[in-house]
Amino acid sequence: MSKIISIHSFRGGTGKSNTTANLAVAAALKGLRVGIIDTDIQSPGIHVLFGIDPAQMNLTLNDYLWGRCEIDAAAYDVTPKEVKANNGHIFLIPSSMKVGEISRILSEGYNVNLLTTGFQSLLGKLQLDYLFIDTHPGINEETLLSITISQGLIIILRPDRQDFQGTAVTVDLARKLGVPQLLLVVNRVPQRFDRADVRKQVETTYNATVAGVLPDCDEMLELSSSDLFFLRFPDHLLSKELKGVVEAIGSPGQRTAVQEVQPGVQPQRMRRLTVELSKADVTMLQNYCDRVSLTPAEVMTDLIHTLPPLPSSTLLPLPSSTPLP
Repeated sequence: MSKIISIHSFRGGTGKSNTTANLAVAAALKGLRVGIIDTDIQSPGIHVLFGIDPAQMNLTLNDYLWGRCEIDAAAYDVTPKEVKANNGHIFLIPSSMKVGEISRILSEGYNVNLLTTGFQSLLGKLQLDYLFIDTHPGINEETLLSITISQGLIIILRPDRQDFQGTAVTVDLARKLGVPQLLLVVNRVPQRFDRADVRKQVETTYNATVAGVLPDCDEMLELSSSDLFFLRFPDHLLSKELKGVVEAIGSPGQRTAVQEVQPGVQPQRMRRLTVELSKADVTMLQNYCDRVSLTPAEVMTDLIHTLPPLPSSTLLPLPSSTPLP
């Protein structure tokens, strides 16, 4: 059974794309087939980590969204030789780096339901074990849809006070949408911080599992997105933490600690006036919006407005042993 995993952060600059790429490598090294789709259409970049020159990207996610091709035609086999040696595969569906394509998306938008159809198509045509969705930071229609159809959500945050409140909003939204598996990853943690303390306090603050506490390190900075950290430094503490995140996700056929929702089951995924939505229904979001005469963005705003007030404790007061920079 395939798993769709959305990897998200409320703010940019958390290292989300880099983490997504390295998690894909860690999973594929186990002999699995992993897909990555870059839905950060406004500011794409994960292709850089796999050494793809934008000039070589004849087809992208944008082409699929405009009806120029099937989504699997925009999939590139980016499997490193180390992964091939372990019978794993990595496929990347990048977004376009062309200014005109980005501008068109920003000005005209697109049918977000195509993403749902595309995700399901990729699982079958590429025979994927995992599909990792590299989302756009913040909360928008694409994020809402990606989270809704995912079996798992990984939220990446830094030990930075600006990240804490945004993460609280995302965690509450994920719970309202009934995401079966919610994991947190704390990235770029200064080495002088007590990582165990950080893990414990983040888990207590958000009442969610911290799958990894990734240390800040010079080796990552020196790579400057020119290579995949997990392959260059397999024995590094950061790589070991990434392995732990993959283990926390679980195997494709393994149920998570929270019961996964099977196609055809009608869980309450998104509530406004009371409505039941199915993960398997590729038109669920648009149908709901049509019924209540709202756009997906307005539905999203309505959800956020129903969130409870954010307590001051959410600001994660780290102990004196791990002072904030």
